[in-house]
Amino acid sequence: MSITAESPRTGRPGRDTGPLVLTHRRIWIIFGALIAGMLLSSLDQTIVSTAMPTIVGQLGGVEHQAWITTAYLLATTIVMPIYGKFGDVLGRRNLFLIAIGLFTVASLGAALADSFWVFVVFRAIQGLGGGGLMILSQAIIADIVPASERGKYMGPLGAIFGLSAVAGPLLGGFFVDHLTWQWAFYINIPVGVIAFAIAWFALTLPSKKATKRIDVLGVVLLSAATTCLIFFTEFGGNKDHGWDALETWAWFAGMAIAVLGFIAVERRAEDPIIPLSLFRNPVFVNATAIGLTLGLGMFAAIAFVPTFLQMSSGTSAAQSGLLMLPMMAGLMLTAIGSGILISRTGHYRSYPIAGTLITAAAMLAMTTLAADTPLWLICVYLFVFGVGLGCIMQVIVLVVQNAVDPADVGTATSTNNYFREVGASLGVAVFGAIFTNNLTTNLTDVFAASGASAAQAGQATASLDPQTLNSLPGPVRDGIVGAYADSLAPVFWYLIPFLLLAFVLALFLKQIPLSDVAGMVARGEAIDGVHGQPDAAEAEAGRTPDAVAPATSRPAEPAASTGPRHRANTSS
Repeated sequence: MSITAESPRTGRPGRDTGPLVLTHRRIWIIFGALIAGMLLSSLDQTIVSTAMPTIVGQLGGVEHQAWITTAYLLATTIVMPIYGKFGDVLGRRNLFLIAIGLFTVASLGAALADSFWVFVVFRAIQGLGGGGLMILSQAIIADIVPASERGKYMGPLGAIFGLSAVAGPLLGGFFVDHLTWQWAFYINIPVGVIAFAIAWFALTLPSKKATKRIDVLGVVLLSAATTCLIFFTEFGGNKDHGWDALETWAWFAGMAIAVLGFIAVERRAEDPIIPLSLFRNPVFVNATAIGLTLGLGMFAAIAFVPTFLQMSSGTSAAQSGLLMLPMMAGLMLTAIGSGILISRTGHYRSYPIAGTLITAAAMLAMTTLAADTPLWLICVYLFVFGVGLGCIMQVIVLVVQNAVDPADVGTATSTNNYFREVGASLGVAVFGAIFTNNLTTNLTDVFAASGASAAQAGQATASLDPQTLNSLPGPVRDGIVGAYADSLAPVFWYLIPFLLLAFVLALFLKQIPLSDVAGMVARGEAIDGVHGQPDAAEAEAGRTPDAVAPATSRPAEPAASTGPRHRANTSS
């Protein structure tokens, strides 16, 4: 592929034909743009959680509420490999701007939706943008920061997820309690505009031109396989279809055909969307499998805990958001702490091992949740849950990026995230279906016991929200609280085996040396102005110094280097 130089201010082609100089100042400016984009994407995954009972109640979709999360995750999952590969081939800046714009416009559409399924469609469109923001942020960090120092940057990106895990439910709860649920989406618009502006002016990355044919058929088949997989699990877990229904297995057949076709196409593609050679890399395979199993348990728990808190514990939407603060604290503590320690020591293997055990222990504790569980004890469970997640999430991304060639870092990052999101989509679809099916049955029994007809019980179940709950007679309200507790808490038992499987996989994760070369430097697209000789680097690029940090004693890496340099490995 050919590379077109970009103006250091705008990132657009300009008169400056020299490679980009990566100084401390430039790295932190670019990192600021990535933080804004990651905040926009991760916030929307959680802001709906506390508003969900009100949204589905007012739009008449209680029995389909899992689709609010599933639609977003499905769309995100489908586009991740596309963003990853196209970023490697065409450059990441314009794709990042497109993702922000798409996400912001879809947020407006979701706020204006007047029916449940229209709302779900806009949630899916949001996912098309959100998937790009997540993948491109992680890949750009690999472009500008060596793996040996990347933990210091990946930690804050993981902490943004933890911050959003609390800020989202808090904002969602505040809007439901004091304004309307639509504000959970209106808030994305100014954030999106600000993020777009920061990225437009700060994101200075080379643009590229593809020299090989784009794997369009591979994209289509991968998207088809992902869609069929999610619908297979959704139909199987739905009481209107079930696992023995012909239409359920028709989706499975479609998935199998699409997967076989995808493998055949990728073997012959000139530039495959997911190179099959990645799966011959044992470190990549192991870390990706950990992400898949973690996604199964993690997102299903996060998606429904605020609903449990509102409807079973009697807390308001805002209070249920506040109760997620311990989880944020735990996640931020270990995400940032593990990143700093990995950068200092070069060791990463112990963190996923500890993290999966801690997360499984927290999940085990959550199986005991009931309507009378003290709120302080729920906070302890959530803190431990966050501590475990912070040891895993960004660490396995770093491991994957370090294990592949710098030219494939975007593809490897997106493929790792793709399988994690597949796990998340499966987890939310399957376990969400178990929860909602049990809940619908239990709620119908409660209303029927109060003297309502079958039709009235069904209508009351479909339109139940926290405000309606508070207006019901005491015995009926107590019955509904018990129905939520009986429906959700046992679901956590199904999640524990997947976390234990992730623990076993982490035990076999291989420790390899961390690269000392940033991806853009290894590919010859940039000059290291931090670890090399900054004055010489600026002169070679034909530029004036740009607040270059003092040079260290480490020698400069040649711009024409074709592969990463690794620090010595002193681990066992």
